[in-house]
Amino acid sequence: MTTPTPLPADVDAVLSLLSGENYVSDRRLATAVFLGLSLKRPLFLEGEPGVGKTELAKALARALGAQLLRVQCYEGLDIAQTAYEWNVARQMMEIRLAEAAHDVNDLASRERLSKSLYSRDMLIERPLLQALTQSRSPVLLIDELDRADEPFDAFLLEVLAENQLTIPELGTVKAAADASPIVIITSNRTREIHDALKRRCLYHWVEYPDAPRELEIVRLRAPGAAERLYAEVVSFVQRMRTLDLFKSPGIAETIDWTNALVALNAISLDPANVQDTLGVLLKHRDDIMKMQSADVTKLLQELRDMGRAGVR
Repeated sequence: MTTPTPLPADVDAVLSLLSGENYVSDRRLATAVFLGLSLKRPLFLEGEPGVGKTELAKALARALGAQLLRVQCYEGLDIAQTAYEWNVARQMMEIRLAEAAHDVNDLASRERLSKSLYSRDMLIERPLLQALTQSRSPVLLIDELDRADEPFDAFLLEVLAENQLTIPELGTVKAAADASPIVIITSNRTREIHDALKRRCLYHWVEYPDAPRELEIVRLRAPGAAERLYAEVVSFVQRMRTLDLFKSPGIAETIDWTNALVALNAISLDPANVQDTLGVLLKHRDDIMKMQSADVTKLLQELRDMGRAGVR
């Protein structure tokens, strides 16, 4: 088992901790993480896809030597998939064994069987319940909550507010005081999350990084590129985010694009390799068509003239 790391003592320690996992955070986000850890409050992260919300939870779990438990949200998600379900196959087996042993012939036997069918041993734990039963604090990632149905927000309230989960047939399962989960919730804001849930969390909007921070991220996450290519890629992506696109590229796309260009042995951007690789950077046909019809040569020259690509 991974040796646990003590919780960071201040914001600078959070920055250092995340940096050790190649996660480049700005100070405002690091402050939100520090307060979430110190106050033992869930951290609710909203922002565009690809800005590093999910990766933050992964990096934090690695940095703290904590188990990562993930609930990937989607439409129709329910308790059985996220919290617990009863092991029906094992329950049926217990019933058949009891019947074969003629151990259901009197009231006491039937009551004993009924209790055994809904004992803790019969539970199949899913991530939400697992997060409350660990011997030391795990990182619980509730990812893309906006994709789940609104009633799921209400179901989460007990877990977030009390670090406990009520199971009607069994009772309440509560996390140990020194092992409460570190909760990170992410949302791409495709729908509004209920205010009652947000009130139980610390909130942070994750912005696209500025050029210097994105350059640092790409150098770490896409090693092997020429320095000129790093600078040009970041400048080009930063400029694209100012255009009227349906979906601007996130950090993840910047990293993927850099790796794709390296695979093509590119050492700098030119109109041909930009046009050929737009499908790595953009995920909507209309955005690709818009960029294909744009004067990429003029855009590249504009960036170089402005010095934003670091090319003289």
